[in-house]
Parts: sequence; structure tokens; C-alpha cells
Amino acid sequence: MYLIRGQHNLELFKSRYPNIKLCGTIGNFDGLHIGHQAILKKIKNNSEKFNAKTIVFFTEPHAAEYFAKIRDINADTPPRISPWREKVKLLEKNEIDFAFFLKFNDSLRTMSPENFISEILESINLVSFTVGDDFRFGQDRKGDIELLRNWGKEKNILIENTETILFDSQRISSSRIRKAITENNFDLAEDLLGRPYTFSGKVVHGQHLGRTINIPTANIWLPKQKLPIKGVYAVECYLNHQIIQGIANMGVRPTIGGSSPVLEIHLFEFDKDIYSERLIVKFIKKIRDEKKFDNLDMLKLQIQEDILIAKNILNNAHES
Repeated sequence: MYLIRGQHNLELFKSRYPNIKLCGTIGNFDGLHIGHQAILKKIKNNSEKFNAKTIVFFTEPHAAEYFAKIRDINADTPPRISPWREKVKLLEKNEIDFAFFLKFNDSLRTMSPENFISEILESINLVSFTVGDDFRFGQDRKGDIELLRNWGKEKNILIENTETILFDSQRISSSRIRKAITENNFDLAEDLLGRPYTFSGKVVHGQHLGRTINIPTANIWLPKQKLPIKGVYAVECYLNHQIIQGIANMGVRPTIGGSSPVLEIHLFEFDKDIYSERLIVKFIKKIRDEKKFDNLDMLKLQIQEDILIAKNILNNAHES
């Protein structure tokens, strides 16, 4: 998949792929859930119909994150199901040909719907354009499907929108998935995502405090965006096609005076050096919230208890 990083790289894209026909869509696509996948299926079907390639416009940061920072630079931003690098990998896995990274900034926020069409959508050779059931665009979200359809008739571009996709009589959405994850309902999150909820990242060096209490941990690099997980979890990890059970803590580690979020994984019966390796973490069930202990000995006792609980959860999960 070819990633176009912003409008300023369009000319390079056009020089590499002159006269290419494209079937596109646009959205934030956080999590790339079943509803998003239905949109991708439509543009792939259209690409076969028009002998074209597929392109996905996605915005970064999420609009909710952007507006939160405008209101207060220290504001607590909404969590992400999948940071943008994960999103790119998911698009690639779904066999999308091109991804167009659109930076959500003041210029994009204040752009009229008409200018959005002329400056963004008409910057490439679209032959079809598909949007979600709730898509709005341009300043104050004034742009809608009718405006797009009128533009499509004028330019001979097929404009489609997708029907609402329901699960248990409720609309599938990224916000519903975030809520399921924060409420420890990973089964529902999996149903809505069409796959288990996971987070992947490189193993990086931490403070090596785990080894001092004989519970070594793998520290996973975290993006700037907040994740919807917080606390202690039973997890399954994937390392080079190997499945390893473990326990994860996502938090600031208040016992040692931490202040920044850290994702630490203790892998059961595992003692290899895996620095710089990529670990995929599948969250099975939350055990407890993070808490501050009076000393490291008390923390060690609690982690040992957490490990026993996690092993019981993981064993029961495989037996059921």
C-alpha cells in the first residue's frame, strides 16, 4: 500500500501514478470495525467495476482530539482503539491500494464543503466515492451526501453511502467499541471489530525494576494517543508466530512515582531477550485497577496474586 502523507505529497503521487483511476472513501476509521469494513468492501467492488484502484482518505488527529486541545491544551483527549500506524497496517491488511493522510488542523476545520470538494476530492481522479451513513464534512459539518451526489452528477462520479450496520439492534461505531473495552467487555469489542482487540508495539528498555522483584517485564512503546485500556489484565501475546500467556499493566506505576503511561507485560515461563521485537498483545480480561502500594514488597505480593488470577482466567478461556 502506498501512503500519501498530506496534500503537499500529491504531486509526487501523481508523477508515480499518472492517469490512475480511483475508487475512494473518507473517514477517521478508528479501529477499522465491521462498519468500516463494509465501506472498504464497497470501494473494492467498485474498483473491479471501473478497473480502478482503491484509496482511503483518513484524518489525523481525530476531530474530537483536535477540539479538546483547542478548548484546553491540557485536556484529556478521547482514547484511540488504534493509533494511526495501526490504522495504516489494518488498511494494508484489507488490501487497500492507497491511503491519503489528511492532517486535521485549523485550515481543514474551517474549509467550506465546496472548497473541500475542489481542493481535496478533485485533487485526484476519482471515479467513485463512498461514505458512511453519518458522514458530514467541511466547516461546521455543513457538507452532506446530497452535496456530494450533486457534485458526482456534474463530474460523472458515482457517489454512494452505506447503510447503518447493526449488532444486537444497535449501531456499530468506534465509540461503542471504546466503551466496551473500557468496561472490560472484550467479547463485545471482538464482535464489533470482527477480530480480537489487540495492541502491538516494539519492546523498549524501561527502568528494569521488574527484575529487582523477580518479575521481569517487557515494556511496549506507546504512541502519544491515549489507549482505552487502564489497569491490570490477563493477556495473550504473539511474538514471531509464538503465543505466550502473560499479565499486563497499563498505567503510570504510582508505587514508584511514575507520571507517564507505560504498558508492561510479564510473560509467563519466558526469559528471552526480545528488545526491539514487535509484540502483539491481546487483552482477555481486566483483573483490577492500578493502585499505589506502600512499598515494592507489597507490590510484589499483589503481582504474584494477579499472576495466579491471570493464569486461571487464561486456562478457563481455553477450556471453554
